[in-house]
Amino acid sequence: MQKKILHSLLFWVVVAIALGFACSFFFPDWLARVFVTFNGLFSNFLGFFVPVLIFALIAPAIAGLGQGAGKWLGVTAGVAYGSTFISGLIAWFTASTLYPRLLDGKTLITDVADPDAGGLSPYFSVEMPPPLEVMSALLLAFVVGLSMTAVKSDNLFKVLGELNDIVLKVVVTFVIPLLPLFIFGTFLNLGMNENFGDTMAAMGVVLLLSVVMTVVIVLLQYLVAGTVAGVNPFKALKNMLPAYFTALGTSSSAATIPVTYKSTLKNKVDEDVAGFVVPLCATIHLSGSMMKITLYALSIVFMANLDISAGQVIGFILLLGIMMIAAPGVPGGAIMAAVGLLQSNLGFDESMVSLMIASYIVVDSFGTAANVTGDGAIALIVNKFAAGKIKNDSLDDDTVTTPADTQAGAAR
Repeated sequence: MQKKILHSLLFWVVVAIALGFACSFFFPDWLARVFVTFNGLFSNFLGFFVPVLIFALIAPAIAGLGQGAGKWLGVTAGVAYGSTFISGLIAWFTASTLYPRLLDGKTLITDVADPDAGGLSPYFSVEMPPPLEVMSALLLAFVVGLSMTAVKSDNLFKVLGELNDIVLKVVVTFVIPLLPLFIFGTFLNLGMNENFGDTMAAMGVVLLLSVVMTVVIVLLQYLVAGTVAGVNPFKALKNMLPAYFTALGTSSSAATIPVTYKSTLKNKVDEDVAGFVVPLCATIHLSGSMMKITLYALSIVFMANLDISAGQVIGFILLLGIMMIAAPGVPGGAIMAAVGLLQSNLGFDESMVSLMIASYIVVDSFGTAANVTGDGAIALIVNKFAAGKIKNDSLDDDTVTTPADTQAGAAR
């Protein structure tokens, strides 16, 4: 089901981009402003809804992780988060080094309200104040989720599970179907203010760079894992190629879990380690997604000449690694989870957010493939220290995680 949604969404996003550009040649201003008005309303709704999404998805995810296999949960989660964070730092370094040359002279002007200046203004707007700020939602999710790991709270866990289902229903039946229209309005506006050509040329370069860098981060992960585990990193990576290409074709970590598990076993990882690490990392390890989102975000920051400090970038990367825990089960979930941070930490307007979503979805599967393949590297590292121990720790905690138990990570 998730696979069908993702493939359908990708098709309609591509159609929306093409139609937005084509219609910009002949749409009258009065008609184009209808779509600009819709974009403003939809963006305000996302601002209202994203904090709810963050709480509803992260709180039960943390509570569920807290019921994992003893100390090895913390070890695996720490390695996975470290990998994701380092991927973000590498993306930042890459952007700082290459963008001054690759994007030299490229500009992005999306927030032009004066029609005489080449932009389009909405007919009206409706304020939709969020019930919580993004950081408040994240902190509340952590407090509730972590507390539930220490207190037996089956009823609350059930309530949060139902809230999770409700939020996903809103995403799948309302937000996702409207995303192509949102993207259409953005590219219509870009075309009518004569900013489409430069933007698409620049984003094409960034898209290609992001694909290359997802491969680079996987190579680095296996070089580290090979050194730690004492195995040939290139042979280990070769054994994981079936998982990489399966994820590339499905854009789904969940659908790839059985293949990832079997590929991991080929690297002589203990069955208990593989059965624990692979499903868990399908939820919490998103180094490929981090690479793409950070590169896209910093390209827009560069082209729009936004005044962003180093501290803001580091804070964005740190929080994004946590926010993306909300990604499993949401088509294009990583970028949806990032929307709040893009707005609150980097100051993105609705057109910038729309451009981010479109860019991410177009090459979504490459990020998923990098995430999944990197899970095998983490399994090698954990196996070095935990082989023969995870099963005993799991039995002590009355919890054993297997690939059949976990269907998370459906759309990273």
